[in-house]
Amino acid sequence: MSLKKYKPTTPGLRHKISLDNANLWKKRPEKSLTMGMKSSGGRNNYGRMTIKGIGGGVKKLYRQVDFKRNILGDYIVERIEYDPNRSTNIMLVRDSNKKPFYFLHVEGVKINDTIVNSNEKAKIQSGNCLPLKYIPMNTLIHNIELKKLKGGQVARSAGTYCELMSKQDGYAQIKMSSGELRKIHLDCLATIGIVANLDHKNTKYGNAGVRRRLGHRPKVRGVAMNPVDHPMGGGEGKASGRANSPSKWGTSIKGVRTRRNKRTNSMILKRRGK
Repeated sequence: MSLKKYKPTTPGLRHKISLDNANLWKKRPEKSLTMGMKSSGGRNNYGRMTIKGIGGGVKKLYRQVDFKRNILGDYIVERIEYDPNRSTNIMLVRDSNKKPFYFLHVEGVKINDTIVNSNEKAKIQSGNCLPLKYIPMNTLIHNIELKKLKGGQVARSAGTYCELMSKQDGYAQIKMSSGELRKIHLDCLATIGIVANLDHKNTKYGNAGVRRRLGHRPKVRGVAMNPVDHPMGGGEGKASGRANSPSKWGTSIKGVRTRRNKRTNSMILKRRGK
């Protein structure tokens, strides 16, 4: 997918870069695979705001994407669609009974291609889904299960992938895009290839209105606040030369570990960045 630039007829268009979606489906999504979605506005079940910067945004339908890929058989790609709820596109596929499913779009997969869901050996080509024990070493994969039959949880964003490094004692060693090395059971499913829409990271919104329609509210800088409201507030001019920038509550915003799941620590062989 190529990028689209604009003539600088307005300040907002001067630096705007968007994706060229000319080849995507122009009509409404498959009705049987959509459902209504309500925005939280950053509020919890008590109605209290717990996440700042969320609100507004245009109304959108949720597309029920099949991350489990556990219904075996061959599927024909009917069309490729835009999904407002994720960074990558999705593809509408149909099985031999013409039943529709939404899968994540895989780089290199085109309309009328055939992709396979299998629980045994299958052809190693982009879009096919099969257990890790049947995937060769050094293969690029995505939509990887962490727990059997739970559905893919790893590498689902645009342009992401993992690499199958080795297999040992019933587990595969998977290298994440962050550099983390993790053990995953060989019976877990994974999809061959890279998630499509690689140019998503190169887009530029151009103006605040586009971000507002996506549901992002304006944010106030900490240095513009008073000392009572933020650790970086107050002072004459902008403060500099301090330690790492803190959040409103004083914690560092540059990589504080928030992981609490000690039960699966043994599955992580190498941490990211180490």
